[in-house]
Amino acid sequence: MSLPSPDTGGALWSVSENGQAITFGNPEGPVLLTLSCRLTADPPQLAIIRHAPAHPGEKALFPVIGNGMRSRFPVDATLEDGEWRWEEVMPATDPMLDVFGGPRKLTATLPGGGMLEIAGSPVPGEFLEWCRAGGDVAEALADEAEEATDAAPAR
Repeated sequence: MSLPSPDTGGALWSVSENGQAITFGNPEGPVLLTLSCRLTADPPQLAIIRHAPAHPGEKALFPVIGNGMRSRFPVDATLEDGEWRWEEVMPATDPMLDVFGGPRKLTATLPGGGMLEIAGSPVPGEFLEWCRAGGDVAEALADEAEEATDAAPAR
């Protein structure tokens, strides 16, 4: 049974209480997508969690398109906090995660789980850089400053 694509017209990114995850969803509605940084891993890992019904043993490809990239994440049905959901955990440095790195709109489709249309936002990219820096804000800001300098036109 396929689920319809959720209405994401008013959805936005929010930072979790512990600051180690961001969630995407409509205010007062269920969370649709979570990016969670696991800082205790070495190197840090990023979990991509699509909150949609899943069953034990199921696997799927979860394509995310945006920011000039296409990434296909192999997700597994995972039981966490009493919820069967889709999840992939990978090193935060994996280049496939760069799809979240820019400010442009994203689409994320789970076969049978509908398509998420995610409005452009700098939040996922900032969170990804923070996670890659091991939660060190100063290092993430320095990396951004260096990128800006490198991108500046030569005179």
